[in-house]
Amino acid sequence: MKTENFSAKSRLDSFKFAIKGLLTLIRSEHNARIHLGAALLAIAAGIILKISRAEWMLIIIVIGIVFLAELINSSLEAIADVADPERNEKIGKAKDYAAASVLVSAIVSLIIGGLIFIPKIVDLL
Repeated sequence: MKTENFSAKSRLDSFKFAIKGLLTLIRSEHNARIHLGAALLAIAAGIILKISRAEWMLIIIVIGIVFLAELINSSLEAIADVADPERNEKIGKAKDYAAASVLVSAIVSLIIGGLIFIPKIVDLL
């Protein structure tokens, strides 16, 4: 196996591929657009409600985890569909697990968002 020498161009190219992947996810996956909307809503709420630095860290972490899970889920689905386009019970199980990871991360995000934002909204009322 040949190792590559460090190259600024190859590092820049890898960032381009990563950004392309993120943009493709947003364009092609409906749930990713829902997650993006929720993330933007949480960011706007954080700005309006002046959340603390620690609260920002939690919001940023859970946004990242949701997008990470969505990226991995979408990657697995794309590879699985190429590997076996027919219905396959084992591939279906793997796809279900990957989808469940997105669901779990979204539920955790909702709980953390609720713990941060609900008391602040109640205080405003």
